[in-house]
Amino acid sequence: MIEETARVVAINGSQVTLQSQLKSTCHSCSQQDDCGSGQVAKAFPQKRLTTEITTDIKLAIGDEVVIGVQDKDLLTAAFEVYMLPLIAMLIAASFAQLYLVEQLGWSEVYAIIFAMFAAVIGFLVAKKRQNSSGRQRQLQPALIRKCDNQISITEVL
Repeated sequence: MIEETARVVAINGSQVTLQSQLKSTCHSCSQQDDCGSGQVAKAFPQKRLTTEITTDIKLAIGDEVVIGVQDKDLLTAAFEVYMLPLIAMLIAASFAQLYLVEQLGWSEVYAIIFAMFAAVIGFLVAKKRQNSSGRQRQLQPALIRKCDNQISITEVL
């Protein structure tokens, strides 16, 4: 499970609005001050992601919670978005090269156009699959637990 900490920003019955801060690797690097990428990362404000979930856990505004998405679901979605257009393009390019160019003697420009058209079709298929309600439910973050904000001090040295 891929987990992220989020803060409760609004509550409406069992609907809870959560906000998490998107992290950049530059903010955790020790060379941040000496690196050009680190300087650029400092110049742009950090982005925040807001999502709504339904929960039965009693929460208050300002509480920190841990939300998560299943690894398998996220990897499947990423595979579809990146690989479906690529696979469609490679298959179409191979077919176009072997049939249109080699057999019919057409120009390679047609093979390139055919491959690009197949990549667009692959992208549209991936987009349709990602926008389905079942996939949206799978990728909806789930509330895992409420973070304990209290720090107990038992001994001061």
